[in-house]
Amino acid sequence: MNEASLTALFSLLAGLILLSAFFSSSETGMMSLNRYRLKHLAKTGNRGAKRAQGLLQRTDQLIGVILIGNNFVNILASSIATVIAIRIWGDAGIAIATLLLTITILIFAEVTPKTLAALFPEKIAFPASYALGPLLKVLYPAVWLVNLFTGAILKLIGVSAQDAASDHLSREELRTLVNEAGALIPSKHKDMLVSILDLEHVTVNDIFVPRNEVVGIDLDDDLDTIIRQMRSSQHTRLPVFKGDINNIQGVLHLRNATKLLMEEDLNKAKLMQLCREPYFIPESTPLNTQLINFQKEKRRFGIVVDEYGEVLGLATLEDILEEIVGDFTTDYAATSPDIIPQDDGTYIIDGSTAIRTINKTLGWKLSTDGPKTLNGLITETLETIPESNVCLTVEGHRLEILQIKDNVVKAAIVHAAPRRPRPLRS
Repeated sequence: MNEASLTALFSLLAGLILLSAFFSSSETGMMSLNRYRLKHLAKTGNRGAKRAQGLLQRTDQLIGVILIGNNFVNILASSIATVIAIRIWGDAGIAIATLLLTITILIFAEVTPKTLAALFPEKIAFPASYALGPLLKVLYPAVWLVNLFTGAILKLIGVSAQDAASDHLSREELRTLVNEAGALIPSKHKDMLVSILDLEHVTVNDIFVPRNEVVGIDLDDDLDTIIRQMRSSQHTRLPVFKGDINNIQGVLHLRNATKLLMEEDLNKAKLMQLCREPYFIPESTPLNTQLINFQKEKRRFGIVVDEYGEVLGLATLEDILEEIVGDFTTDYAATSPDIIPQDDGTYIIDGSTAIRTINKTLGWKLSTDGPKTLNGLITETLETIPESNVCLTVEGHRLEILQIKDNVVKAAIVHAAPRRPRPLRS
């Protein structure tokens, strides 16, 4: 073999190794593409993304054309390398060619291109899609034949293409995706997205205002008292009841009563005409369902009742929105009258404060599966209603009862749970 033909064979061998690198990187790049980002890029008009998305719709055909091309060039490269080695080293050239070609393909046609494709899948896959599309059309008969045998073998072992994992994300997968977004999504937006996902796990019972804190209009009061209450109210909507909150007659929007307050002949009958029928909410309704119900009913205010129809309190649209966006105050711990921080690191907390509010405000992790308020948590832990000020420990937090009134814990001092000491290294 003369020098010119040997040079030609070396050039052909180098070209085949480059083609092998192309097929190897294309396979890894295509399989490493983020399917959701790919859909987004395709919708924005990216041509490479559209071509890649089209190829990935039939993964079996894509893998078939890549592997046919890759195996063909690798086998051809092996044959040419063997011919070259025999011409140079004789019969010993077969072993030498096998060793050298294995190392060469491993480094230059497998590991290096696949690593690059895994690191930069879009930069590899999108340009490769321009070549793989036409190549698939040319080699389609061979691809179809290979896939025919492959499909038959998969059926024999009980595997079907319909069993393939779906591209749809579960709730937990979406939560992980949001949390792993890093700096791409601001932390406040992450919290909001995760809160939306958690809405179905939180019920109205977790967020409603208890009945002992409900401010409303009692029709049994005299008219002057009712008018003063309407003029000084900090709320825009007030429940109207007669004698007891369980006897609710309606809900009054104070905006509708503005003109009525200017009339001299104001009476309770005219007041009731402005009231809207009360809207009742079962206490176990998940927040995501209640949010939709508020929208359907065009309501912002509901009366929460238990399974016996007893009024427990009220819930508003704002309460649900706060579960998503957080409290509307910038520093709840500093402004809340229910949680008062002390100089020694303790907190004086009102007994009616919700456990969820304590957890969100102080960053604690008290259990919310049982009692919903601090008073309920204390009485459940003691298994009795305390008759005097006592100290107890709940989930690592030390509590001192400050005030008890009407069999209810009105206030308690709560100490933060001590940090566990780190184990000493030997």
